[in-house]
Amino acid sequence: MNFLNNKRILISGLLSNRSIAYGIAKACHSLGAELAFSYHGERFKKRVFELAEDFSTDFCFQCDVSIDQDIDDLSNNLLKRWNSIDGFVHAIAFAPKEAISGRFIDGISRVGFSTAHEISSYSFGAMTKSILPIMKKDASVITISYAGAERYVPGYNTMALAKASLETSVKYMANDLGPSGIRVNGISAGPIKTLAASGIKGFSNILGSVEKNSPLRKNVTPLEIGIVAAFLISNLSSSITGEIIHADNGFNTLMMT
Repeated sequence: MNFLNNKRILISGLLSNRSIAYGIAKACHSLGAELAFSYHGERFKKRVFELAEDFSTDFCFQCDVSIDQDIDDLSNNLLKRWNSIDGFVHAIAFAPKEAISGRFIDGISRVGFSTAHEISSYSFGAMTKSILPIMKKDASVITISYAGAERYVPGYNTMALAKASLETSVKYMANDLGPSGIRVNGISAGPIKTLAASGIKGFSNILGSVEKNSPLRKNVTPLEIGIVAAFLISNLSSSITGEIIHADNGFNTLMMT
């Protein structure tokens, strides 16, 4: 079943073959999608081009979301090969190490707060706004969130505030873009041992708690998140927008962990 045939999708945040972005790319590619990737600066260029080979593409270009010009150039970069796009996956998040360790109150700072929100939340709306002129009428936009946006998670701290902002932006963007036929949704993914997660103190304990207590008694994989993303990009989810879909083996339904 190739229900993403002829769909052109931009994916951000690809850093390794263990990342959520990689799982999404794998699912979408296997279902027939054509992919492009944005990367953060020269440091990651070689790595992203090598990973892109797994999906039969070399359509990769820089978009450092801390640089306005890079965001503004998104449409022009995409138009070098495509005349329109069907989907955009925002899988970018970052906070300084001191903002995601120890006590929340100890790690809070103006710089940490601003950085986490700029990279993890602002970039979602800014990137979508930039590529809006070339989005098809039935395009789909997706971002990745986490349970820390809704409740306390040890060590998540300032990033939790940015994810809460991100989830709210999903609702406002869905309302704005809905009249144009564009859907906007988020996936609240269960914890996955990615490069970004490795910076969260005690993250292995979180993985252990989910495996022990979630209704399905296991952790999610990047590919499982990818399958949810593929569904949200496809026309199979044509009536779904403004939602935060939990893909965490039911862990969010528990009162105590």
